Amino acid sequence: MQEAEDLQLLIRAAEAAGDVALGFFQSRNQVWDKPDGAGPVSEADLAVDTLLRETLTTARPTYGWLSEETADTPDRLSSECVFIVDPIDGTRSFVAGDTTWAHSLAVARQGKITAAVVFLPARDKIYTAALGQGAQKNGAGIVPSDIQKLHNSHILAAKPVMNPMNWVNGVPEIHRYHRPSLAYRLCLVAEGRFDAMLTLRQSWEWDIAAGALILSEAGAKTSDRSGKPLRFNNPHPQTDGVVASGAKLHPEILEALSRK
Repeated sequence: MQEAEDLQLLIRAAEAAGDVALGFFQSRNQVWDKPDGAGPVSEADLAVDTLLRETLTTARPTYGWLSEETADTPDRLSSECVFIVDPIDGTRSFVAGDTTWAHSLAVARQGKITAAVVFLPARDKIYTAALGQGAQKNGAGIVPSDIQKLHNSHILAAKPVMNPMNWVNGVPEIHRYHRPSLAYRLCLVAEGRFDAMLTLRQSWEWDIAAGALILSEAGAKTSDRSGKPLRFNNPHPQTDGVVASGAKLHPEILEALSRK
């Protein structure tokens, strides 16, 4: 099956990316700020981006390309399949010498993710999924939390999510946690270590594409903040936030969130 073949390609590429990134990690690595307050970028980001682009597009020359570190072009919109890549998700963590950064790689076919890898080389964790074949962490199957009540749940979310304006009846009583890499946050929900992950701002596709498939293949539920299904390879590659949780909890989160 093409999904399985694409997954193996992504795994090999992610492992090669890890070797490159670890060569820069906790050592000399030039860093500068992107224009318009878009955050930092480093030599490592660009080196990994180059490796992944050359490796993946050589192997699949008909696939389009969408990456945080490559200038976007409209030709991807006419491709049936597209690679959606964040070379290093969590650049601030990488630059600081922390280990919660990841390579996020996915294939989208006609807007739907069909193969995905999130690899944390500094933690020796690799999350994988292919459409219809389940999700794994380091080769073992994973499943999400099965709780159904938001009260007292354990949620991955940045501080702005806790603004009372985001909630119909005020901020619910939850335990809030955070990790720098959005891709890693999604995977932590997929394996049941946390009950849900929320981000209510516009979210770049390269941050969430791989994690979205890993979640759904694990048995979790994902949507944008209004409950609409996530689609990928959009002309403007962002979604209206992300709500990810076990299937039983998901509708309660959506009911509690403000639509403003």
